[in-house]
Amino acid sequence: MTMETVSENKAFGGTQGVYSHASEETGTGMNFAVYVPPHADGAKLPVLWFLSGLTCTHANVMEKGEYRAACAEHGVILVAPDTSPRGDDVPDAEDEYDFGKGAGFYVDATEEPWAKHYRMRSYIERELPELIAARFPADMDRQGITGHSMGGHGALTIGLRNADRFRSVSAFAPIVAPSQVPWGEKALGRYLGDDRQAWREYDAVALIEDGARVPELLVDQGTADQFLEEQLKPELLAAACKDAGIEATIRMQEGYDHSYYFISTFMADHVAWHAARLG
Repeated sequence: MTMETVSENKAFGGTQGVYSHASEETGTGMNFAVYVPPHADGAKLPVLWFLSGLTCTHANVMEKGEYRAACAEHGVILVAPDTSPRGDDVPDAEDEYDFGKGAGFYVDATEEPWAKHYRMRSYIERELPELIAARFPADMDRQGITGHSMGGHGALTIGLRNADRFRSVSAFAPIVAPSQVPWGEKALGRYLGDDRQAWREYDAVALIEDGARVPELLVDQGTADQFLEEQLKPELLAAACKDAGIEATIRMQEGYDHSYYFISTFMADHVAWHAARLG
């Protein structure tokens, strides 16, 4: 559980840190951000995971997400991992922003040359939580998960696959059915191969169709999002949740796009929503 501190800064009475460690899952060094709000000595705090989208690192939400005031108010730790393995030895698709580094899609790749390092599912579901539990005042019995775009896809699928672990699941402009849209077909096909049945555990709509359940979901989606019709398709998630009896609050936010201007506007709402469910 060796971890190095890259930086720590006081914010809203708590500590915003960036840390690094050598990951066994990805076989690389990995950076991640953690905000720990002010708290009493010995207290254990609920944890909210934020999974970032295509091209992003931990730094995007840390610098532009505007979550710290809400996390300090509600006493919630926020953890922001990277989106993919990094390093000179990690294969990449240099001319493709939506595949390779920065585009891990939170899967455990099975196809070469991706299988060795692109193990973001196991990294997020197992390895990093073990490190967070060991090194931070985290109550791992009270976890929620959220994310944006590709990270919204990650939050929904990880939350659905691990409903016993995550008490609350939300997303900002998520890719809800990657098996049915260009971003997802490209990523899942190249990371996992041609067997589309294997894709279903990385597709929120398919997981729900196959029986995965959470009590409720919160999704915010901008109506001016340039990716709305071709890549995101929230109506597919709404239909799947209706058929499954999942309470899905899908808020179409008029005039908002896909950027962090949108995310930061509604971030405090999401933190409060998770805090109410995490106790």
